[in-house]
Amino acid sequence: MAYDWVQQFTELTHQWIQQLDLAPWLVPLQWLLVGYFVCLSVGYLTLNLVALLVMRSHIQSARTELLPASYASFLTPISVLVPAYNEQETIASSVLSLLQLTYPEYEVIVINDGSKDDTLQVLKDSFALTLSSATCPIRLPCQQIRGIYQSSRYPNLKVIDKANGGKADALNAGVNLSRFPLFCGVDADSILQRDSLLRIIRPFLEDPDAIAAGGTVRIANGCQVKDGLLLKAALPNKLLPQLQIVEYLRGFLFGRLGWSSLNALLIISGAFGLFKKDLVIEVGGYRHKTIGEDMELVVRMHKHMRLQKRKYRIYFIPDPVCWTEAPEDLATLAQQRVRWQRGLLESLSANMSLLFHPKSGAVGWLAFPFALLFEALGPALEVMGYLFMLFTWLAGWLDPAALLAFLVVTIGFGILISVVALVLEEMSYPVYPGGRSIMRLFFMAVLENFGYRQLNSWWRLKGLWLWARNSKSSWGTMKRSGKWQNSK
Repeated sequence: MAYDWVQQFTELTHQWIQQLDLAPWLVPLQWLLVGYFVCLSVGYLTLNLVALLVMRSHIQSARTELLPASYASFLTPISVLVPAYNEQETIASSVLSLLQLTYPEYEVIVINDGSKDDTLQVLKDSFALTLSSATCPIRLPCQQIRGIYQSSRYPNLKVIDKANGGKADALNAGVNLSRFPLFCGVDADSILQRDSLLRIIRPFLEDPDAIAAGGTVRIANGCQVKDGLLLKAALPNKLLPQLQIVEYLRGFLFGRLGWSSLNALLIISGAFGLFKKDLVIEVGGYRHKTIGEDMELVVRMHKHMRLQKRKYRIYFIPDPVCWTEAPEDLATLAQQRVRWQRGLLESLSANMSLLFHPKSGAVGWLAFPFALLFEALGPALEVMGYLFMLFTWLAGWLDPAALLAFLVVTIGFGILISVVALVLEEMSYPVYPGGRSIMRLFFMAVLENFGYRQLNSWWRLKGLWLWARNSKSSWGTMKRSGKWQNSK
């Protein structure tokens, strides 16, 4: 029965192609599709090579000790902002880790964005919060502040309780209350290594033009954490988080490092980024109407500085590390990837005037078109590519050489790029001990190209579709296990 249906479909498709005289176009279209993915793969490999050159010099400078105690008076105080929505499982451990950072002067401001669970109560119980009479100046728009709490145990810890307005709105509220000239945004399900602030502050000490810096984000699933401190880095047992480790290494450690070297970095992760507060206020803060608030702010800062011809630098620093929980089920992962894709498209579309602008430099002439052509439209073209190859095969018009080239480029180059990223990681900042862990990650680098990457493309295509329909966006609720917190 199935064979008969396929045969009938093949005959009808073949006749339809002949009637419309499409046959002369099919093989050229196949090779055009192959050419697109060749350009995509070469682009990623080039970024890896650029990152390798930058990494070598960075490792040499990073081998020196951290800033000595005598430099403490020169370090700019930092406000650490932690937006939280339904984070009762992880919020206490995450905040505790932030209160143990090695840095001379900083404050931690947790913003409870109208959580529906016990996030606020957990904070009250864990840190002895009392309602404060402090007021919050309105420098950036945000939803109503219901209360400001002060910890009686930790003088540098404050908690804002506000009506729900989304992550961007929560960050704006945190900026409003913050006292210091630099602020660091950290996700509520994450923990920082104790020296992270000392490392991420370096660009601001060495370069007066630095306006923002981002650090590396790694997967915390499977790691050993006790009382907010990372005791041991280890691989998770579940398949999905393992696949995401390879993905994060490829995207964070080398993709962003490559763009940073050109001063064309379009995103600093909302999980861990340091910004000059006055400039963020100058450009209007975080936008409420986007779910990709982290990328949109960075792209808007590029546009603001470029079009005004002001000197600036936006850095990616590989050695400050933030550990965050990755989704362990397909539904949560799908929701995250759809949201990321929508955020990418919202950020690019809101700042489209930067594309090929005469003053935009490498941002507008390299990074922006790369993100638009390969990151924004890539998922649609990849899914359509697989369907197109299947269609031409069923119709009897598939060029075997084009099919082989397509598979080599999409799967073979995909494996190569992931393996290169793993090799570079082992040469630079290896964190997973033992040969068994490394071999498992190399296996994941191969496995992700057979199903996982295609599934990711499908989710991102859904994000593209929802963006195109202009459907309602929201912060959403991410399912957290919290099993890595206070593990033995």
